[in-house]
Amino acid sequence: MKQEIEASAKVVLSGGIILYPTDTVWGLGCDPKNEKAIRRILEIKKKVDSQGLIVLVNSWPLLQRYARIIPEICNDLVDFAQKPMTVIYPQGQFVSPLVLGDDGSIGIRLTSDEFCSGLIGKIRMGLVSTSANLSGEPAPKSLKDVNPEIKAAVDYVVNLPSRKTDSPPSQIVKVGEKNQIQIIRK
Repeated sequence: MKQEIEASAKVVLSGGIILYPTDTVWGLGCDPKNEKAIRRILEIKKKVDSQGLIVLVNSWPLLQRYARIIPEICNDLVDFAQKPMTVIYPQGQFVSPLVLGDDGSIGIRLTSDEFCSGLIGKIRMGLVSTSANLSGEPAPKSLKDVNPEIKAAVDYVVNLPSRKTDSPPSQIVKVGEKNQIQIIRK
């Protein structure tokens, strides 16, 4: 796994796109500040609008770097989540505008997945995470489920082919500045 983290970090830090296993599904990832790489991901997915992208982080301090406002309720949401949860915070910062929602919000998931956490630690920043599927297709749970067109379009495919996720895509909860909660995906 260490070699895969090293190789993936090199690609992400040089502006490339990786196909990798997350704590939920197989995803496409890049530097969240790199607009060119993010546009490529949207093209690969054949997605017309970014609608905001998720940023994976591996620590609370890193989460605080990207979320300008963290409503109080978010601490409990993250601490007591029973399954992977993406929280949409009211305002994001230090990322490409393509990562943000139309209202300036940012979706962030705190991951403890060994590969993702190791990679994030190596690159010392968050990682864009969006499912590795063409727009409208189901999210891939294993590398063999990923469309060959997507595999051919990325700069690096993480060589952990046996990694299969049993988890559905993450739960998504949007939180307002005054602790309002909206369930986007259960």
